[in-house]
Amino acid sequence: MEKILEKKQVVNDKYEVQFFIDGTDVCEKYRVKGNDNKTYLLKLYNSSKLSRYSFTNEGLLEAEILRQIDHINIISLVESGEVVKNSQKYHFLIFDFISGETLHDKLKREGVFSPYSSVPMTLNILDAVAELHNHPRTVIHNNINMKNISLDYSKNSEKPILTGFNFARYIDSKSNSVDIEQLSPFYIAPELYNGVFTPQSDVFSLGALLYQMIFGIPPWYLELPEYQYSDDKFKTLLFDKRNEDLSFIMPDFEELDDEHLKETIVKALSIDVENRFKNIKEFNEALNRRVILEGGSTKKTKQVSTKAEVKQGDGFSAIAGMEELKTLLYNDVIKALNEQELYASYGVSIPNGMLLYGPPGCGKTFISERFAEEVGFNFVELKPSDIKSKYINATEENIGKIFKDAIDKAPSIIFIDEMDAVVPSREESDLHHMHAGPVNELLAQMSNCAEKGIFIIAATNRPEKIDPAILRTGRLDRIIYLPPPDYEARKAMFELYLKDRPIDLGLDYEPLAKLTNNFVSSDIKFIVDEASRFALKKKERITKEIVINAIENLQPSVSYKDLQKYERLRDELEDKQRGKQENKKPTIGF
Repeated sequence: MEKILEKKQVVNDKYEVQFFIDGTDVCEKYRVKGNDNKTYLLKLYNSSKLSRYSFTNEGLLEAEILRQIDHINIISLVESGEVVKNSQKYHFLIFDFISGETLHDKLKREGVFSPYSSVPMTLNILDAVAELHNHPRTVIHNNINMKNISLDYSKNSEKPILTGFNFARYIDSKSNSVDIEQLSPFYIAPELYNGVFTPQSDVFSLGALLYQMIFGIPPWYLELPEYQYSDDKFKTLLFDKRNEDLSFIMPDFEELDDEHLKETIVKALSIDVENRFKNIKEFNEALNRRVILEGGSTKKTKQVSTKAEVKQGDGFSAIAGMEELKTLLYNDVIKALNEQELYASYGVSIPNGMLLYGPPGCGKTFISERFAEEVGFNFVELKPSDIKSKYINATEENIGKIFKDAIDKAPSIIFIDEMDAVVPSREESDLHHMHAGPVNELLAQMSNCAEKGIFIIAATNRPEKIDPAILRTGRLDRIIYLPPPDYEARKAMFELYLKDRPIDLGLDYEPLAKLTNNFVSSDIKFIVDEASRFALKKKERITKEIVINAIENLQPSVSYKDLQKYERLRDELEDKQRGKQENKKPTIGF
């Protein structure tokens, strides 16, 4: 990136550039020294690339707002102005320099904050935001996140400073005046996606900030590259994700044991604005435990549930393509489960379980559900948050109860999602020592559970992170790789997803399948949905050209580099499986 200002260059006759800090094509930051020998921060905006909503009659709106604010936890504006460089106009802001780092940098360097340190930090930031909301024209920050909270270490303490006012707006500013594509998506309140910003929008962002300080990731986090954040597909996935309950499992695999704090976070992050804290004062009182939150507008965290039910549905007929996989599952697993006496008469053991692994979006959960429909067993679905407990030994008890209930309702299928989180490798040096107990308990329960009428299906995106003991014979006998769908499967998927929609007569699916090599199942579903939305707007049938246009506007969600990684993993796991089979051969001699 070519920097606009050069070292030693003087701005406004008094600020000498010391060095470049960071920047984008819209804004660059520099450390500068003033004529008074003090250090300052200079923000330089490319005026031609700013939204018209960033300006007032007097200059930058950001400068106008900050000139009216004086608070110990808000960045201090010194002056503002304009400068011309290479026949291009730029607006600049000068701030008091903050000697420290951002919350984002501290989190990366030291790891998560404890609840005891994160709450006081959040209260300081709440106080700063209250100053904005109590302004005569109510200012909404709109961009509160870890990168816009700086920690000032100059007084031998960690004083949080609220920064990043480039998207701050008066509450009476025009709706849709905030470019949400420039914001951190996990901090954006739902109403802001509709162009509406209120004090409660900042409350949501503050709740997200507190959540990330404690748990290390934003709420409802999606592990996708940042360049996809502006895609409609990402927004759809995020909206769907926000329908799920919040997870309160911390990085050490323990659950947050502070019920009041959990309910406070849930209320701050309520998707329904009616159930969210109405203002900063309410949020502040909850964090200070001056109010009791119970029932009504707050969701309780999930309790262990082992309700087993027979899955009703179309079974394998609902799976488009993947004939080789369906044949393998039918011959090696389903027939063995349904004809146990016949298999026993030939001395062939009943499979205990299988592991489905592969890139995200390849349909591991979907296939597991269709498998349960096909075989007709009771079905229990488990996630890490369903079995982990904050109490010592309670996780082991949860696991035992799940298996007991499944045995009582046998024949049963237990589907365990995110297996790498449930039974991480005990060989990993950073595994919490208290987690070994639950791993051992699950190993014991899984051993030869087929004899008790239980079949295990485990799914993971990261098979290399699973404890190796889980993959031994007698626990998970079949290890099955789910790659992105092949040509025939993609063709069948397009046909399946489009069959009940108003499509052009004689729509040819072959070119669609050819153009989507390395696209995963969820990508193809998204392409069909996007094509349908486009056709709906035009009130016309879905044509091949419309679908191809949707394909051309989408990159595969799994990169080629990641696919190569999964291929290497498959080779390694298959080599291990072959090694196990060879070790079973009778030994000759000594």
